[in-house]
Amino acid sequence: MLVHTVVFWLRKDLSPALHAAFLQEGLESLRAVPSVSQLHIGRPAAIPPRPVVDASYDYAITAVFADVAAHDAYQIDPVHKAFVARFKTDWVKVQIYDAQ
Repeated sequence: MLVHTVVFWLRKDLSPALHAAFLQEGLESLRAVPSVSQLHIGRPAAIPPRPVVDASYDYAITAVFADVAAHDAYQIDPVHKAFVARFKTDWVKVQIYDAQ
């Protein structure tokens, strides 16, 4: 199993409509990638602030793959590539954490 977490910081000048498109047409589209076993999409949780919690991001996804080969297939899948091509100008920072 490989757990792939991606954290997005979007441009501050994006309208609510563009935020909605990023979520609905962008992140949600990744569910269609065959090699994704599970996909969780979220925003920072409404929990009390703590020094060790970074809530400065806009969206995060956690995708679970059966193995490294499934992750590698995701990276070159046309749906994933289309997501990146369409929305890469909407974010100012992306941070990725991969764990096995």
